[in-house]
Amino acid sequence: MSRPLRIEYPDAWYHVMNRGRRGEAIYSDDTDYALFTDLLEETALMWNIRIAAYCLMSNHYHMLVRTPDANLSRGMRHLNGVYTQRCNSRHRWDGPLFRGRYKSILIDSDSYLLQAVRYIHRNPLRAGLVKNIGEYPWSSHQGYVSIAKKWDWLEKADIFSLLSQNRKDWLRYYKKWVSVDKEDDVTETLNRKRWPVCLGPQSFIDMIKERYGEEKIRREVPLSRDLLPDAHRIMEAVCKSYETTTQDLLKMQRGKRNDARNVSIYLIRKLRKDTLNEIGKVFGIDNDSTVSSVLERIKKRMAKDRHLSEQVNKIVELLKTGQERT
Repeated sequence: MSRPLRIEYPDAWYHVMNRGRRGEAIYSDDTDYALFTDLLEETALMWNIRIAAYCLMSNHYHMLVRTPDANLSRGMRHLNGVYTQRCNSRHRWDGPLFRGRYKSILIDSDSYLLQAVRYIHRNPLRAGLVKNIGEYPWSSHQGYVSIAKKWDWLEKADIFSLLSQNRKDWLRYYKKWVSVDKEDDVTETLNRKRWPVCLGPQSFIDMIKERYGEEKIRREVPLSRDLLPDAHRIMEAVCKSYETTTQDLLKMQRGKRNDARNVSIYLIRKLRKDTLNEIGKVFGIDNDSTVSSVLERIKKRMAKDRHLSEQVNKIVELLKTGQERT
């Protein structure tokens, strides 16, 4: 059976879960729980993954995360891999700790996020481990009810703001929301053995199907850098698509958006994995952070602009066709 495809785009929200192999414990004692919690913060900072909620149970964990950089797979590979290494080293074990790849479900915003937080934080209650969720130490509920700076890495403001625009009401509304034991859409979906690709209103599901369905969800096969089109070939393909010249593409104009230039920067980074410094030299940009900002902006626009996304995909197909002929 093929692995489920991961749909990733900037600022996507996911409910993520993983279990120990054969249902075995992945946390043996409080030190293991603390080790994993510290690693959550490390992963959030290292990979710019915004963790809004989590709960660590003895043989599995749940998380709600947002990915500004569309990098869930890379972040989760770090989290699961590093924890396995540290846990094995501590206990003098070897071999895999988790049953395999994590499970994830793409979640639409607003009410579904609130439901996901409630589901995650009420996990210990459903399992009969505590009578009050405040008694359980290994979930982000502790961070939601605390103002201590050690919880600053937790992305809770996004969730609080869905409950009220008035910060003074946040804690009161949150406590009321999480205290309700309700069988909602998220609970019903996450209790299934097989998760759907996404969860949200029909308009959200239709958008995901249209944008990422069928041929648009194909896996990309990594190639040797030497076999990939060089930067000049990529720029030629972009110029052809935008009906412009390389000279105009390389021209930096303040206050005026140059889509052809930005798409070229994006494709050179995406297809060739050139460094920010290498790309900067091609386009006369001295600062790596400026290149990074261009990449971030174009990725966000592609996630929202269907026409732009389709145009970029056509350029990629044109480049692939050209490579096959050489």
